Amino acid sequence: MGDIQGFLRYGREPKNKQAASQRLQHFKEFVEPWNEQQYHEQAARCMDCGVPFCHQGCPLGNKIPDFNDAVYRGQWKEAWEVLKSTNNFPEFTGRICPAPCEASCVLGLNNAAVNIEHIELEIAERAFQEGWEHAIVPSDDTGYRVAVVGSGPAGLAAAEELRKQGHSVTVFERDEAPGGLLRLGIPDFKLDKTVIDRRIELMQRAGIDFCCDTEIGNDISVTELEERFDAIVLCVGATVPRDLPIPGRSLSGVHFAMDFLSHQNRLISGKVDRISSELNAKNKKVLVIGGGDTGADCVGTSNRQGALCVTQIELMEKPPEERTVTNPWPEWPMTLKTSSSHEEGVARDWSVLTKRFIGEDGKLTGVETIRIRWTDKAKFRYEEIPGSEEVIECDLAFLAIGFAHHEKSLSTLFGLELDPNRNVKTTGFKALKKTGETSRSMIFAAGDCRRGQSLVVWAIAEGRRAAMAVNNSLEKAALQA
Repeated sequence: MGDIQGFLRYGREPKNKQAASQRLQHFKEFVEPWNEQQYHEQAARCMDCGVPFCHQGCPLGNKIPDFNDAVYRGQWKEAWEVLKSTNNFPEFTGRICPAPCEASCVLGLNNAAVNIEHIELEIAERAFQEGWEHAIVPSDDTGYRVAVVGSGPAGLAAAEELRKQGHSVTVFERDEAPGGLLRLGIPDFKLDKTVIDRRIELMQRAGIDFCCDTEIGNDISVTELEERFDAIVLCVGATVPRDLPIPGRSLSGVHFAMDFLSHQNRLISGKVDRISSELNAKNKKVLVIGGGDTGADCVGTSNRQGALCVTQIELMEKPPEERTVTNPWPEWPMTLKTSSSHEEGVARDWSVLTKRFIGEDGKLTGVETIRIRWTDKAKFRYEEIPGSEEVIECDLAFLAIGFAHHEKSLSTLFGLELDPNRNVKTTGFKALKKTGETSRSMIFAAGDCRRGQSLVVWAIAEGRRAAMAVNNSLEKAALQA
C-alpha cells in the first residue's frame, strides 16, 4: 500500500471519453487513457485491505491490490507480471468486463470503488507497447494433442494454458476468424478487432493452430476428431438466442440482436461488401427489446448507423439509483446502469411487456405493449395494468433478451449428457478431485456451453480451469501407461 491516505486524498476519476457527438461519427474505440499522474493517484486509492473482497468478486482471482501498488510505484512491468499470472487476456477484460471486482471493492462500502478496470487496461496496453507480452513457446512438447472447439474467450484461454504445458493444440472455429463473441458480438467501438488479431498472432507464434471455417459434424466428423486428438475441450458458447414467439414475429424488420451486431462487425472487417437493407438502421425508428449489455450495444450501433430515433424497453422494473438494504455490499449492485451507448441518445422504459408486432404488407410498423406490475419477482410473476396499452412506432425491432443454451446438435453428435438447464453436464471445476470432464472420457467443456450465458471474465476463468483438468488427466494417463 503506497499511500495509506490515498483513498482519502483522491476521489474516483471517471474514464476519459470522446464527446458523444464525436464518437457517433465512427465505430472506433473512444475511451482514452489518463495521464501518468492520474494513474498514480487512482492506484493510490486501493487500500490493500486485510481481506480484499475484490479477489472474491473477480472470477479470475486477480491480485488487484498487488498490481495497484506496483502502478502507484511506477513499476508497470511488475504490475503486468502480477496481472498476467491470473488473467490471460486483460486487454479484453479491461475493455468489456462489467468489473464485478469493483462491485466488491471495500472502498465501495461508503465511497466510490477503485477504478480497477481502467488501470487493468493500461497495464495490458503498456505490456504490448513495451514488448513485455510475447509468445510463450514451451521448451518441451509432451506429444499429446488437444482439440479446442470454439475460439471465444473460454476456448482461447484453454488453448493458451494447454500450450504452455507443452501440448499440441488445435482450435476449431466454424466462423471465418477466431474470437467468437469477442469478434462478432461485441461492437468495434467497445473492442477493436485489431486487439483480437494481436492476441491471435501471439498464440500462433506460440505454436497454436487455428482451423477456421471448420464446423464439427460437417467439415470434420466427431469420429475423426476423437481419433486425431487425445483430449477435446468444447467451448462453443451459448449461442441460441431467446425468442419472442408472439403475433407478428415473422414480420420483416424483427431480428435477433446478434444478427444485427455480427453483420455490422463483418461490414467493418470487410467480410461483407455492403450493409444489408434489412439490418440498416439509417433513418429508421428502432426499438430494442431487452435492457442488458447486448441491448445497449444495439442502441450504440443503431445510433452510429444513423437511426431516426432509438427506444429501449425492459420487462423488469426500473432499478434504483443506489443500493437498497436488501442488496448490500459486496453483492453485485442491482442498480440502474447507464452505459456509454445510453449517453449517446435513447428513450428507455421499464416494466413494459411486448404483446404483438404490428405490420403492413409484411413489414414491421409498430409494437403493441402494455405496462405491468410485478407481484413476485422471485417467482417471475407480474400482472398487466389495464388501460396502459401503447403502440410504439418502429421500423426495426431487435430482440436482445439473452441466450437460452448452446446449440445442442454438437453435444448430440458427441453423445453428451446435459444438465437440467440444457447445458453440457460436467463434473465441475471447484474441487481438485473433480476432473471437469463431460459424461464421456477425455471430452471436457468450459464457458457458456457449460455454465450458461455469462460474462467474458467467467469464460476466461472456465477455460483456464478446463485446461488444468485436461492437463491433470493427461498426466495421469501418462503415469498409467
